[in-house]
Amino acid sequence: MKDLRYCLARMEAAGRLAHVRTPVDAVHELSGISAKLEGGKALVFDHVKGYDYPLTTGMWWNRDNVAAIFDRPASDIPWLFADAVDSLKNNPVAPVVVDDAPAQEVVLPEPDLTKIPVPTHALLDGGPYFSNCVLIARDPDTGVRNSSVHRLMVTGKDRLGLLMDMGRHLRDYYERAEARGEPLEITINNGMHPAYFVAATTPSSAAPIDVDELAVASYLLGEPARLCRSETVGVEGIADAELIMEAEILPHVREPEGPFGEVSGYYATRADRWVVRVKRMTMRKNPMISTLHPGKEVWNGQGLGIEANLFRTISRQVKGLKNVYMTHGGSHYHVVLQMDPPSNGMAKNAIMAAFAAFSDLQMVTVVNSDVNIFDAEDVERALCTRCDPAKDIVIIPGAFGHELNPVVKDNMAAKMGFDCTYPVPKSPQYTRVSFADVDMSKYDIG
Repeated sequence: MKDLRYCLARMEAAGRLAHVRTPVDAVHELSGISAKLEGGKALVFDHVKGYDYPLTTGMWWNRDNVAAIFDRPASDIPWLFADAVDSLKNNPVAPVVVDDAPAQEVVLPEPDLTKIPVPTHALLDGGPYFSNCVLIARDPDTGVRNSSVHRLMVTGKDRLGLLMDMGRHLRDYYERAEARGEPLEITINNGMHPAYFVAATTPSSAAPIDVDELAVASYLLGEPARLCRSETVGVEGIADAELIMEAEILPHVREPEGPFGEVSGYYATRADRWVVRVKRMTMRKNPMISTLHPGKEVWNGQGLGIEANLFRTISRQVKGLKNVYMTHGGSHYHVVLQMDPPSNGMAKNAIMAAFAAFSDLQMVTVVNSDVNIFDAEDVERALCTRCDPAKDIVIIPGAFGHELNPVVKDNMAAKMGFDCTYPVPKSPQYTRVSFADVDMSKYDIG
């Protein structure tokens, strides 16, 4: 069964998993440990003080962790995810609904979120947060399923605060339901194979509102994604999840939510936002709760899918593209494009194509193929030696941006692109300094 437990076993076998056996507090201490170990092996916290269930984080801390799950080289993972997204257009495999779902082995008599080890992550967070649950909803008019990831703050035994970003399909669904005075029914799924996370974070440019993204999960699993019927809502849950919350987003109700340490690296403000009422909770026996530590997990979790999608989208419009990297320093607001433009001006076309393909981007840097896009120093060198500010900086004022980026006001901000490619044809002055390639095993170095 390709579930979270399968993934943990795969990472452990590859030496990519560590256990924290010392009891830890879910308030700040757990995330404090995660911050110290961020970027390395995934973690299982065996004992969270006051709770009966363990918790895992760090699956997305680096590409090697993810590669161990999919049994692929780390360099292949973005392209695997891109193939999965492309499957939405070519023979998508619809999910199936199964009986006797593991996620429904235990039914709580009544919802009680206080029994779940939900971390309070950053020091100024407004409370405990689910940070990586997959929400499934149905279009109120067409019935098409949508899956997405949103932050959820625990505010009571059966109550959650929710952020729905502008332009997201879930918000579109909700606003149409709310206009009728109706709640939007959802399931909130925690602890599952990363295939579902990839599906839920597929950019809307690749998965329009009338497309069920769960076919992406089917592709990655190598079999139809498994869902299960709910008892209290008309939306399915993920059959192999560790925990399912059957819930509804209440119409015309707003309550304080936040602050929360967001993908931008800054705190999202506290404000009146949407409210979720949990109607039923089901889980596996001895569930393994999952969380996403804000930081590299977000950048890798989204970046691995977005990079390949950007590559294929931009390549359809501009020739010469070699690779795409969503930088960690720029959160998910900056990508570096590696390309050898066949003609002058094409790097600028690539910049505009990138902004069109992923509206969250705030900055795009384009470099040649002799620049290592994963090395910030090498990219900076190209910026300083190949970008003439008078003609190679593209500024787009008043563009739609990501509301969680503090530079974005009323969903608008200027965006900037840097053309750091040498002119065509290449001048000899851009020949990089190079050295002999030697076999270090032949040398006795004390």
